[in-house]
Amino acid sequence: MIPAALCLLGLAALGAGGWLFWQARRTLRRLDAMLASAIDGGFVEEDYDESALSSLESRMARVLHGSAAANRALAEEQAAVQSLISDISHQARTPMANVLLYASLLEESGLTEAQRARLAPLQAQAGKLHFLLENLLRASRLETGLLQLAPAEGPVDPLLEQAAAQAGAAALQKGVALAVQPCGAAACFDARWTAEALDNLVDNAVKYTPSGGRVTLSAALAESFCRVDVADTGPGIPESEQGAIFGRFARGSAARGVEGLGIGLYLARQIAAGQGGYIRVRSAPGQGSVFSLYLPRRSSAKGATVAHGGA
Repeated sequence: MIPAALCLLGLAALGAGGWLFWQARRTLRRLDAMLASAIDGGFVEEDYDESALSSLESRMARVLHGSAAANRALAEEQAAVQSLISDISHQARTPMANVLLYASLLEESGLTEAQRARLAPLQAQAGKLHFLLENLLRASRLETGLLQLAPAEGPVDPLLEQAAAQAGAAALQKGVALAVQPCGAAACFDARWTAEALDNLVDNAVKYTPSGGRVTLSAALAESFCRVDVADTGPGIPESEQGAIFGRFARGSAARGVEGLGIGLYLARQIAAGQGGYIRVRSAPGQGSVFSLYLPRRSSAKGATVAHGGA
């Protein structure tokens, strides 16, 4: 009788242990599902029957529900700010264009030298404000997905040559050598907007490279991407600033005393991300910088819409 009782107790213990093990695995699976749903941005507390949850699962559900609600509120606030920026930029475009037009007409109306001296800073500041409004409008369209990119396979060399030609006058005036190293590579990109992104990178390189320096445009193929490099011999960027310079209106310490609005790199990164690409920077103080624009070599099966955020 005693051995039989011991056997029954052993079986009962094994059964209880198995049940507890199953419960633990079930809880871990459900917690894992909750976290995966939260990471994907789709966690909804109503997806879970709280009466069937363990105490740990219940607390986790409440934490994730609060986090999801906070994320939704933040997304709504960001959308409202983007909409406001877009509306202001759009409404201010025409008045600013008229200011520039009338300033140009005034310049041609036979002003004295003293009057011209007063008009010049007005034109410069109006031009800067017009440039800012145009770029804010571009940024808001990129962020809200109103702008659809249309990547198509094509050669990269014309893109490099066009960017060099665009920056040629500024480089010549500053005494910066500008060179293109063709490679015959091809990639998949939206020609117009990728040119805009590359123009911003080259413009920055020329702007921060001192007289007598050099800016070089080149491209190279990798397995999945074509890498377009813009290398300069400028002051370089400290590692601590390299992540922040792609933010909107962000400017590094080397930007002091240099004209700029801090939006070019932000736009370039948004455009790259919208095509399934990304931008990286390699730099060190006193050693110049290399900004690399990665473009997919082949088109994606999905349509390209500019993504929020960046790589």
